[in-house]
Amino acid sequence: MNGTSGGVYDGGYSSGVSSEQIPTTEETTGLRPRRVTYAALLAALEGLALVVGGVWILVLGLTGHPDDRQQAVTGGITLVVLALLPLFAARGLLALRSWSRGPAVITQLMALPVAYNLLQADSMAIPGGIALAAVAVASLVLLVNPETTRALGIRGPGSTGNQEK
Repeated sequence: MNGTSGGVYDGGYSSGVSSEQIPTTEETTGLRPRRVTYAALLAALEGLALVVGGVWILVLGLTGHPDDRQQAVTGGITLVVLALLPLFAARGLLALRSWSRGPAVITQLMALPVAYNLLQADSMAIPGGIALAAVAVASLVLLVNPETTRALGIRGPGSTGNQEK
């Protein structure tokens, strides 16, 4: 036992565990496939659109003359909070975190009914519905791609990771 550090190993715990965090770089995680990058960019785009829409509704609710000011403020805050899901998912995808695919897929599945409702409108919302549907479908295709699954380290059901093909 080392008298200065209190443990067997210099500068660490007695069990040899270090308190230093290992940085995640491309060298330790491998290269990020383009599909993952594109999925992250689409998720970030959706998140930013939600933030812009939420702030827009919030500002109009506070400065304009809405029918119900409380409803406008609540709607704006809700959109800004909902924007956190795709933004965190995009950040996780860029860092190749396996947990990030779930929130990204959930975001796309929530976007599809919204796109459908926009397409049913008889107004200027139709182009927005088309764009949202295209982004959601493209993101889902990118997220369920086998290359994305491998890059994120996600194993299929029943896989233990010890089996060799």
